[in-house]
This record gives sequence, structure tokens and C-alpha cells, in this order.
Amino acid sequence: MISKSFNSTKLKYYPTTNNNTFHFDHVHIIWNQQVPLHQQQTWELSYIITGSGARIIGDVVENFSRGEIILIPPNIPHCWSFDESVHDEEGKIENITIVIENDFLISCKNLFPELYSSISELQSNENAVSFEGELLEKLQALMASMVHQDSIERLSSFIKLLQLISHCKEMHIVGRPIVENKKEKKLQEIHLFILRNFQGNISLEQISKSVGMQKSSFCVFFKRMTGTSFFTYLTDFRIESSCQMLLKTKLSVAEICIASGFNDIPYYNRVFKKVKNMTPTQYRKSEKVNNEFLFHDSIKN
Repeated sequence: MISKSFNSTKLKYYPTTNNNTFHFDHVHIIWNQQVPLHQQQTWELSYIITGSGARIIGDVVENFSRGEIILIPPNIPHCWSFDESVHDEEGKIENITIVIENDFLISCKNLFPELYSSISELQSNENAVSFEGELLEKLQALMASMVHQDSIERLSSFIKLLQLISHCKEMHIVGRPIVENKKEKKLQEIHLFILRNFQGNISLEQISKSVGMQKSSFCVFFKRMTGTSFFTYLTDFRIESSCQMLLKTKLSVAEICIASGFNDIPYYNRVFKKVKNMTPTQYRKSEKVNNEFLFHDSIKN
């Protein structure tokens, strides 16, 4: 099940530190011990080694899975909500986060002309992005190797990271800066309410009351901001969450049905087939076959 560790919609601001040129954080923790919604004035590069769930990055709410590496520019609010049932043999999730001071990047540009274009290209990016393909594999290997390095070795690896990501073309946007206005803040409150409560019954009265709106005003607001109705959005979110559980857990379809917020198995099967053009069982089998094919194909190459 997805974590319900979001105990507040209040945004946390984490102060910068001047003790290190960049901060390397490797954590191996219980699924519900992650940092809540926060933002800071630093760059953040995050690698999910073990775990899956749902995340908020700026104005985007999406599911995530292991293997992803996300680059988040300064001042974009973000948080990860981990699935309780997806973990390693110790019952823990694992990730690596590199936090980079903008002053450090500026200093590198001034001290090392060779890095000027790479860092300038990086700083021109305003959106959070994830990496794909061969570049993702290189970044995974490089970040994993940093776990066992000392501070000098990590600095060398960090420069390699900068070079790799600065001119990257194999990536896609996973979050954008939030315009500081009441509408965007209200929408973010709604997203957080969904993350905390989608596994249970959510009535229109509950969700509208939670953000201080009348039901009719809430429906109009949500449709205008997202382009879809609230319950259509909620259903799609639950289906995508169930897909993660089908692929990442050994839970039965019936258990996943309940864990993703559907109380009726036949209804869940009908909705799933309408969205994915196959049943949950077929989806689980087909995706596993595809993953096995890609795995064996990568070994051959």
C-alpha cells in the first residue's frame, strides 16, 4: 500500500549548509521515514534504488519505481510517498540523494573553464527531469559507486555526473516550478489529500471540505485546473497505483484491488480493462514477459 506518511500539507523549507561543496546522502530506511513535502534553494539529484510509490514534484503527481534518477532544480516543492509492500529483504527502501549548492556550481564555472558550458547548460534548466536509456544506466552505476568512495573520489565522480547530465537529450519532464498563487497552492493541497487518502473512500464532500470549498465550486475549479473531473482523475490515479503493485509485489489481484482504493473486484477489473485494454492478471503477465525479454536482450548485447 502507498505510504500515508504525509501528515501535513504545510511545505517545509530546508536551509542550505556551507560545510560541504555538495552533500551525498545514501539512506536505507523503513518506507515511511522519508522527508515530507519540502523545497530548498539547492539542486537535488535522487536515485531510487529500492522502492516504488507516488511522488509530487512541482505541479506534477506521478507514480515512480526503482531505478529512476530525478534532477530537481532549486525551489521546486517535492516529496516521495513509498509503497509499504515494495522493499528489500530487510523491509527497507533505499535511495541516494546528492544535494548541490548553487554557489558551488558558480565557483566551479569560475575556477574550471572546462566546466563552464556544462554547468551553464545545467543551470538553464527550470524543470525537474528524469533520465532514460544508456545515460540512465551510466548515472546509476556512477552514483552507486559513490557509496564506497571517500570525499575526494566523490568529487571526481561528481564532475563526471555534471558532464553527463548537462548536455543530456535522453530525459523527460517530471515536474515544473509552481507559480506562487492561490490556485496552484489549492491544487497542491488537493494532490496531497489524494496521496493520503486514495486507498479509502473519498467523497466529494470530504475533498471539497478539506480545501475549504463548496462542492460545486470545487468541481469547477478542479476541471479548470486539470482538464478532467475529480473522480476521473482519482480513478486513473488508483489504476496507475495498482499497476505498480501488480509489477512490484506478490499481492493477489483481490488484495491490490483493496489496497488501491477499489472496494469491488468486478468493478476494478472492468475499470482496469477499460483503461489498459486488458485485465489486471493479463497486465501482470504481459509486463513480466516484456521485462524478461528486455533483460535477456540486454545480456546478449
